[in-house]
Amino acid sequence: MKFMIDSHAHLDDEKFNYDRDLIINDLYDNYVAYYINPASDMNSSKNTLELSSKYDFIFSAIGIHPHEAEKFTDENLEELRQMAKNEKVVAIGEIGLDYYYDNSPREIQREVFRKQMNLAKELGLPVIIHSRDAYGETFDILNEFKGEVIGVMHCYSGSIEMARRYMSLGYYISFAGPVTFKNAKNVKETAKQIPLDRLLIETDSPYLTPTPNRGKRNEPKYVKYVAETIAQLRNVDTDEIIEASRENTIKLFNLKGIKFDD
Repeated sequence: MKFMIDSHAHLDDEKFNYDRDLIINDLYDNYVAYYINPASDMNSSKNTLELSSKYDFIFSAIGIHPHEAEKFTDENLEELRQMAKNEKVVAIGEIGLDYYYDNSPREIQREVFRKQMNLAKELGLPVIIHSRDAYGETFDILNEFKGEVIGVMHCYSGSIEMARRYMSLGYYISFAGPVTFKNAKNVKETAKQIPLDRLLIETDSPYLTPTPNRGKRNEPKYVKYVAETIAQLRNVDTDEIIEASRENTIKLFNLKGIKFDD
């Protein structure tokens, strides 16, 4: 098996407080060479920077998740701007809209989303997009920045038709544990059709643990099950999916100089 990049894992999450370093130090032996740790609020933005400063193979994304949008301030925006000067920051994220939980009012979600898109535009950074029950409005806001900001639709679960609309804006499509779920027909069909040069893989650890480990805490080493499932759906070798996804991740996040011991 080739070495992998988990393009999205939250190892700063409290679920890893008792064994975080053990999990991280075990990644290489499980063929995970690098991973990107996105933030969800100001505290996790700081925590992910601490992680990426400690480990060469961890990269950071900083930003405010739509769940936390109501707490966002202009001071936070300036803090993010300053934090983005760190060379390990490769994206603004995860940001977007979540109309499933509606933890923050939708109007505020949209406002905070646009502010962070403008920050990404200003800094020349890609974005990591969270969108749940809001694919249409998410597209509309991303379209406002067409040709100015690109990124990835994280943990995508929408249709191939919607994915094509995102790809028309220059976005990549990332698949996580749900693609391995038995009844996830829509996600599986989309994963079969996404062009290889637009495909990323991730775990979203500690959430959405893939089959065969559902019910357990998710970890970046389980990204292999995502790659294997997509390979089976497309009737190709798993290494082809791994190689394509890591090339796309390197290109999107401008991960210069990283190497693999394949």
